[in-house]
Amino acid sequence: MEAPKFVWEGAIPLQIHLHESQVTTLPPPPPALILAPRIGYLPLLAPLIKPYFSSTLPPGVDTIWFDYNGLPLKWYIPTGVLFDLLCPEPERPWNITAAYIMNGNCKNVMNMSQSDQLELWHSVMNETDLPAQAKTGRVPVRLYVLSVSKDFDDLDEIPRVDSWEKISYINRPVEIRKEDKCFTLHDALKILLPELFLDESLMNVKLGGVDLEDAVRNSNEDVTSDKVVEDQGQNACKRPEACRISSSAEIKLIRIQGIEPKLEIPFSWVANNLLNPDYFLHVCVCVKVAQ
Repeated sequence: MEAPKFVWEGAIPLQIHLHESQVTTLPPPPPALILAPRIGYLPLLAPLIKPYFSSTLPPGVDTIWFDYNGLPLKWYIPTGVLFDLLCPEPERPWNITAAYIMNGNCKNVMNMSQSDQLELWHSVMNETDLPAQAKTGRVPVRLYVLSVSKDFDDLDEIPRVDSWEKISYINRPVEIRKEDKCFTLHDALKILLPELFLDESLMNVKLGGVDLEDAVRNSNEDVTSDKVVEDQGQNACKRPEACRISSSAEIKLIRIQGIEPKLEIPFSWVANNLLNPDYFLHVCVCVKVAQ
C-alpha cells in the first residue's frame, strides 16, 4: 500500500538553534538544518546535531533537550505529533532550541524516568499486537486534546501552547467490530470523547479541518501522494460529515500524521495507514470550549 510508505517517509524540516546560554564563541554558530522523520523522536537526532555546535559547546555536556518558544518538548512524543500539536499553522522550517545538560540528565526536564520508559515500552510490546490489516479488533489510540477558550477563523489565531497543562491525554483502545459495517473516524471520536457528542446524529457541526485531498496536496513535509487520497476515497462511507456536538464545545481541528481528515473516513483505513511504528494511532484534536 502506498499510504503507509509515505507515512514512514514523512519528514519535518527543522531549524535548530543552540540556546544562547551555551554559546561561547562570537559569532554564535548558525542553526542546524535537519530533516527529522515524523515517526522518530527528537533525542535520536543528537548525533546529527552535536557536530554543528561542537566548536562552541562548553566541556562536559552529555545530554540534549529541546524547547519550542520556551516550552520543553517531551522526548517520548513522536516528532510529527509534537509538530501537529504545537504548530496548528505549520511552520516550515520548524524553529526549535537545543540545550545541553552538563554532567547530568534531562529526567526532570523531559518528565519521564527510566522506569517509566521501560514500562511504556513493555506496554507497547505486550498490548499492541495488531494484524497487518485492522478490519476488526482493538486499535490503541493516543489522543492529544488542546482546549482553547477563544474562537478563531484561521489556524494562526490559535493561542500558543505555553504549558503542557493545557493539553489533555487519552490513551484508550477503540474496537472495530464485525457488525460495524461503516465504523468511521467520527464514531471513534464519539468513543474517545463521549462528553462532546450528543445523541442527535443528523445535525452538522462546524469543523475547522480541511478536505483530506487538499491537506495532502498542500502538505510539503510529509504525506504527499494522490494515491493516499484515492485509497481512502474509494472506501469512504456516505454519511454526514460530522454530527452535532455539545453546545459547550466545538471541534475545530483534527490532525493525524500531518493531514486533516474528514470525519466520515472509515476508521479501519485510518488504522491501517496512519499508525506509528509503536502501533499507536496518534490523534491531535483542538477543541473550543465555552468560558
